[in-house]
Amino acid sequence: MASFPPPAPAPEVVREAVHRALTEDIGPGDITSAVFIPLSARASARIFCKEPCVLAGLPVAEQVFASMESVSPLAVATNVADGDRLEKGATVLLVEGSLRAILTAERAALNYLQHLSGVATMTRAFADAVSLAGGKARILDTRKTTPGLRVLEKYAVACGGGLNHRMGLHDQFLVKDNHLVWWSGGTVESGGGAHGASLPREKLAEAIAAARAHAPAALLEFEADTLEQVAVLADLGVDRILLDNMTNETMAEAVALVAGRCPLEASGNMTLERIPGVAKTGVDFISVGALTHSAPSIDFSLEVMGSLPDLG
Repeated sequence: MASFPPPAPAPEVVREAVHRALTEDIGPGDITSAVFIPLSARASARIFCKEPCVLAGLPVAEQVFASMESVSPLAVATNVADGDRLEKGATVLLVEGSLRAILTAERAALNYLQHLSGVATMTRAFADAVSLAGGKARILDTRKTTPGLRVLEKYAVACGGGLNHRMGLHDQFLVKDNHLVWWSGGTVESGGGAHGASLPREKLAEAIAAARAHAPAALLEFEADTLEQVAVLADLGVDRILLDNMTNETMAEAVALVAGRCPLEASGNMTLERIPGVAKTGVDFISVGALTHSAPSIDFSLEVMGSLPDLG
């Protein structure tokens, strides 16, 4: 069982992401704040959400403000945590110190909170839909992530109550149709594919043994798009079968066919409207690419609440 709230991303991952964002945004300097805000000006400010959400990205926003130390150190405080369900108007972060530093950091901090909280909020909606349908399935993310932000986006999925699928190509086997084309007699040149094709048991058994020897601890998952393929893969003892673009009726048949021999993952065009029906098929996992490639941003704002005595 995954821990909740999930552990924060590794500090070096957060620092690197924040460094990239600030370098992109600030460039050689914030010319507006440099001209219009005295270096000695100090203020307090708060970040709040302008709509209900599930919070994610707090450690990243805090690191954004911590990175302003070269301008002037900022004091940051909060009484909420990633994974919390927040109501409209809830205060997420209080910041105090150099007004110039606060305004320079504002957009990068808000961008991370808006995007990651959007991912967490959408994930929570999918997880809640499964629960309301009475299903046992857990929501999984995919590798359809924003380049450079995969670790943070997968963290946001966990904040929303989802589970992480493989982090990359290195930590889990996932044999898809474009891998199976060679085993089913198709060729790349001819445009042949493995969709609906018969799977050669003996050759696949040898390949599975080779995979086990190559990475014994790695989960071994195969994609299937027919019940015949599901039957073969279940007999071969794979760790998980991905049911690719099957109807709910076919997935329910797959669940009965496998009869608990290995977990089943539903995948392909998983919209929120489809989730109740998919959950009722009895699958163990539902992977949803939209969590990271289509989650809408949550509206956050930074409000300067008042000035503090100048340092100068």
